[in-house]
Amino acid sequence: MTIAPVSTADSKQRIADTTHDLLIEADSTPDPRHQELLDEVVILNAPVARSIASRYRSKGVDPDDLEQVAYLGLVKAANGYRLDASTAFLSYAVPTIRGELKRYFRDCAWTVRPPRRVQEMQGSIAAAEPELTQRLGHLPTDEETAAALGTDAEEVVEATSVRGCFTTLSLDAPGTVDGGTNLLDTVADAEDGYELVENVHTLTPAVASLGDRDKRILELRFRNGLTQEEIGNELGVSQMQVSRLLRGILDRLRSQLADTQLAEQGSAK
Repeated sequence: MTIAPVSTADSKQRIADTTHDLLIEADSTPDPRHQELLDEVVILNAPVARSIASRYRSKGVDPDDLEQVAYLGLVKAANGYRLDASTAFLSYAVPTIRGELKRYFRDCAWTVRPPRRVQEMQGSIAAAEPELTQRLGHLPTDEETAAALGTDAEEVVEATSVRGCFTTLSLDAPGTVDGGTNLLDTVADAEDGYELVENVHTLTPAVASLGDRDKRILELRFRNGLTQEEIGNELGVSQMQVSRLLRGILDRLRSQLADTQLAEQGSAK
């Protein structure tokens, strides 16, 4: 026995017929069965949503995100379709899915947001390019795209120029032709040395006014990294005395630095 191959047209027709039957049943069935039937319509036509989403790839948006948006459009179509309409379900669902994808690009996928009219034109170009490429046998020119969309070539040029706004380059991307460095290596970084120099310059006059013992305590604590107990052993005093001495030294330094700052602000005025 020979099994005849099933043509793509026959498969699509069976899906369309099954979809129509499910929608008819759902129309006369209350929830929860009503929603279950609509869910079956969505599952049955999911390949259509994936196919439409694939036309918007290579635009800087994750393919999984595109498919989720397309599925959302399909769900909206299944819930919004009316049997008394003169169009078939897919004739209603396909524009609904495309519209959902265009809204997603317009509202959510921009890193730098151009004017709304440019966003909408870019979405129209993205949707039309695959069909034009297949029909013409090459990537359409701006003039060919404009003619297909019924607009001016200048508007197409403006819209295509913002395609890079969907994504930004990763800092891990190569920063040179030979790939020896990445973009992060070329970005200026904060230099801790400048802050250190500024702090030393600010503190030097204040520390110079301290007595020898106070300078020695600061040296042991902040330069040598000794604990208060170790400083006490070094100086022959208790840890509690060291704590009081340190607190007094730091308070005097803060007060002197605050006075210096106020004096500088007064002279600036």
